[in-house]
Amino acid sequence: MHYAFVFPGQGSQYVGMGKELADNFASAKEVFQEVNDALSQDLFKLMIEGPEHELTLTSNAQPALMAHSMAVVRILEKDFGINLKDYASFVAGHSLGEYSAACAAGVFSLTDTAKLLRTRGDAMQKAVPVGLGGMAAVIGVSYQDVVALAEACSQNGKYVCVAANDNADGQVVLSGHIEAIEKAVEIASEFGAKRCIKLPVSAPFHSPLMKPAAEVMATALSAVKANKPTIPLISNIKASAATDEKEIVKNLITQVTGSVRWRETVDYMAEQGIENSAELGAGKVLTGIINRAKKGITSVAVGSPAEIEELAKNLKN
Repeated sequence: MHYAFVFPGQGSQYVGMGKELADNFASAKEVFQEVNDALSQDLFKLMIEGPEHELTLTSNAQPALMAHSMAVVRILEKDFGINLKDYASFVAGHSLGEYSAACAAGVFSLTDTAKLLRTRGDAMQKAVPVGLGGMAAVIGVSYQDVVALAEACSQNGKYVCVAANDNADGQVVLSGHIEAIEKAVEIASEFGAKRCIKLPVSAPFHSPLMKPAAEVMATALSAVKANKPTIPLISNIKASAATDEKEIVKNLITQVTGSVRWRETVDYMAEQGIENSAELGAGKVLTGIINRAKKGITSVAVGSPAEIEELAKNLKN
């Protein structure tokens, strides 16, 4: 059975995340405490109690989502005797989820991953002053047409506007200067889009405007011990697998300003014979994308005790 384990990105967080896991498994509590200690903050309290606007802040949401994902991984290992490397052909994650994937594959320790994501969240937020950048989802048109739309909105290089997240057929996210994003919302229908919706984010993620954040992450990653992955990791920017820790680190730096090639990541998994995928952590965004892609991969979301138990049973059969 060829499995890929995938890890969610920002937007999948919710107030109450992780509570059911901590209530049922001491191993999950250990993960949440380790992340709290790494950040010198009671992040777990914020995860289960909110307020939502504070949890949604990039610097909190990124380590919180990773913590939830790694609690699922730890429960599988400690409570069900499931080590991912014995079942996985690949790991992959959407944006910050690539750090969760790297942690699950043993590239970084849990403590280092939490600190890296706090640094990443802070750096991405500070890279562009609030109000100057934005993002918009373009629905119902091809990636190539969204690239053409982005070029039309950049006004001969006056503004930055790029296709930042190629999530699925007919679902691409633009990122760049707010003037360009507002222009895209206005003219997207001329490029065949069914809808173009401005997203409630405070920065133009995965665009060249994030260059200051990429520089911060290059410094932060150089100071952390990276190990050879126990499972090949499919990177966002290359949509192919890496097995060398230096390449994984390089990809994570480039990822800050580069596109998230998730549609091609799903294609790559299918080409490599993947038949089953499990999204470990909060929400089911990636599961929905993978199943709708109809590439012969069956994906399930695994974030609750019952879902973890069901996955463990299926893996052992």
